[in-house]
Amino acid sequence: MKRDFPRIVGIVNVTPDSFSDGGRYFDPDRAIEHALSLIEDGADMLDIGGESTRPGSLSVEASEELRRVVPVIKGVRRVNPFIPISIDTTKAIVAEAALDAGASMVNDISAGRFDSAMLDLVASRGVPIILMHMQGTPRTMQLNPTYTNVVEEVFEFLRERIQIARQRGVTSLVVDVGIGFGKTLEHNLELLRHLDRFATLGVPIMLGISRKRFLGEVTGIEVPAERDVATALVHALLVNAPIEYIRVHNVRLIAQLKSLWYALAKADSHPVAR
Repeated sequence: MKRDFPRIVGIVNVTPDSFSDGGRYFDPDRAIEHALSLIEDGADMLDIGGESTRPGSLSVEASEELRRVVPVIKGVRRVNPFIPISIDTTKAIVAEAALDAGASMVNDISAGRFDSAMLDLVASRGVPIILMHMQGTPRTMQLNPTYTNVVEEVFEFLRERIQIARQRGVTSLVVDVGIGFGKTLEHNLELLRHLDRFATLGVPIMLGISRKRFLGEVTGIEVPAERDVATALVHALLVNAPIEYIRVHNVRLIAQLKSLWYALAKADSHPVAR
């Protein structure tokens, strides 16, 4: 059993069209309140985004994305100056403003491909970046995702992006295999079965499975917001996989899993006499 539970990353979607909460936290004040409640529930970190990346979604203008996320980051920082915050964006101008507002990490689903300035920005600011694999764009990624060997193709993509990022001066990297981003049900399951392969990249791994469609395909749960238990169950099954960050909507449930895991880990290290 590994020593530490992954860091819990609470998701804050400041969008009107999120697949999971349907714009529930689009209002900045509600988003700030939600973010603070996630911290109370046990989040080790927040991931704040102002652009939906659900299948079929369209990009929004940088000005609109900034209008959504910057007030939320500033609002959280006024109350909690210490919680790590990642800005979920593919635009360097948004990432820069978010970092100025108090974010401390960039989460880029394009792995720095959509904006040529992103890697240079991250390098100049000395902050970590999360590089995720995605086939296509959010608008097209689920039309017909095809791989010969999904594990090796995602691995090679991430290996190449790590190399490019380091050549551009980025020193702190995290990777995400991109569950649900240009993958079928079987592609997603195959990646989850082989997370050990990605540990050989030598950088931390973030896993984002929360409320995703593949969980509904397996369980028959059609409403994304009702997939929290399924999310927690998969994380329980993968708890000893080489994952450093888990990105979730329902932090409280995963925090309970964390408490149970540590209780069992302690028991495992101190067996009861028979």
